[in-house]
Amino acid sequence: MASSPTAISALNFTNPILPRRPSSPSMLIPRAMAKELYFNRDGSTTRKLQAGVDMVAELVGVTLGPKGRNVVLQNKYGPPKIVNDGETVLKEIIAAGMNPVQVARGIEKTANALVSELKLISREVEDHEIAHVAAVSAGNDYSVGNMIADALRQVGRKGVVTIEKGKCTENNLQIVEGMQFDRGYLSPYFVTDRQKMTVEFHNCKLLLVDRKITNPKEMFGILDSAVKEKYPIVIVAEGIEKEALAPVIRNKLRGVLKAAAIKAPAFGERKSHYLDDIAILTGGTVIRDEMGLSLEKAGKEALGSASKVVITKDSTLIVTDGSTHEFVEKRVSQLQELVKNSEEKFQKKLLSERIARLSGGIAILQVGAQTQVELKDKQLRIEDALNATKAAIEEGVVVGGGCTLLRLSTMVDGIKQHLDNEEQKIGAEIFKRALSYPARLIAKNAGVNGNLVIEKVLSNDDIRYGYNAARDCYEDLVKAGIIDPSKVVRCCLEHAASVAKTFLTSDAVVVDIKELEPIPRRPPMPPIPRRPSMPTSGINPIGF
Repeated sequence: MASSPTAISALNFTNPILPRRPSSPSMLIPRAMAKELYFNRDGSTTRKLQAGVDMVAELVGVTLGPKGRNVVLQNKYGPPKIVNDGETVLKEIIAAGMNPVQVARGIEKTANALVSELKLISREVEDHEIAHVAAVSAGNDYSVGNMIADALRQVGRKGVVTIEKGKCTENNLQIVEGMQFDRGYLSPYFVTDRQKMTVEFHNCKLLLVDRKITNPKEMFGILDSAVKEKYPIVIVAEGIEKEALAPVIRNKLRGVLKAAAIKAPAFGERKSHYLDDIAILTGGTVIRDEMGLSLEKAGKEALGSASKVVITKDSTLIVTDGSTHEFVEKRVSQLQELVKNSEEKFQKKLLSERIARLSGGIAILQVGAQTQVELKDKQLRIEDALNATKAAIEEGVVVGGGCTLLRLSTMVDGIKQHLDNEEQKIGAEIFKRALSYPARLIAKNAGVNGNLVIEKVLSNDDIRYGYNAARDCYEDLVKAGIIDPSKVVRCCLEHAASVAKTFLTSDAVVVDIKELEPIPRRPPMPPIPRRPSMPTSGINPIGF
């Protein structure tokens, strides 16, 4: 006979101390890993750092451009081969006795100046270009580009777009009702997916409380129902004291309760409006003492419902089944009337935000594939394309194909005139050489001489003119749909400068010594016992 689920109130719910997790024997006695030190007196630090930089550049470089090749990543048993086929500019500089701090400062100043120039040549992305940005980031896959563009067309440029595993072999776009806000889980103990560090519940309930929860006993009734009826519950409140949160965490860790807690978005009056909107969307009731509804007396009927809730450390996504669509439309109409009658700009802005939040919807990109390997690859490509699209909407776009960096390299000579000394100018020259590298690699991967491509592109003053590696021709890259998000290019400039500065000013390296574990020998097979011989009867056996 199946046992009935244990009520949460029957457990040790009032003890605020979390249980200690049992430690494995290996965790009880930590083993210190030996360290190896490299100092730069003999140039060993520079050589080892340079080897790492060359390895990463070689691996990433072969994937660049429309004709870039795939890289198979090995998880174990040795790193990829390191190829050192370029000149080591930084090694020559340090060997020449120059001040690496001044060289690094020159790199930093050049990067800052180029970021300012980049902002001047950036422009806002147009609707018809969103598909191009997404497709280029997805490896020139225009089926992905068009799907993302269609999703943003339906939910708006600032709408919520998520990615999940599909139920068939083809990609699919689904628009559902829901909302997203910038509040994450209150404790990592609530995480259900350790790899992604997210909480994900299906067919769950939401408890909405417009005040701080201080006493765990107030939640007895609500959490009791969740345990008995086996549904996940998300607590959304102004705040939850540690004494009230600890028992929820403990029972979640014991597997008795599926729960998570988040802080209500916004503050003051905006927080109350946010909770009201979540209640309308999920069909729940906001628990407020001043309205005569206390948390201790609240029942299951006060809870909202969601078909899916995804919580990260920074955000919460609520997806509903559309059953409250009529109520949502009614609330949107009321808010639109308030916008018309309001005279304050700030109040109109807040009301417009609430309308967008309720009526925007959520686009779900369902990724289809025939195998698990193909599914993982397609998910990563779509994630890259979606991130690139968001970046383009945020900061605009520039000409792609490495041509924007190439054009920026022509501005370095003018920047050098404003630097303090020759060592800083050498840092600027290093950055100038690096700016032409992406265009050269794209040409190389397409089987074309990179130096000739760079020379021909720079001979034309039109900033949109460049080399299209996919079609092996020179043309207007903007018309051809080869554009990059300005934010991506800006981050490349800033991060490259940051890494180069760290490289130049590093005088020692401390690394772990890798200990090769012996391969365990398989124990020999035990001898097979002999079967006991049958007693003889004096008659010889019959031969066949």
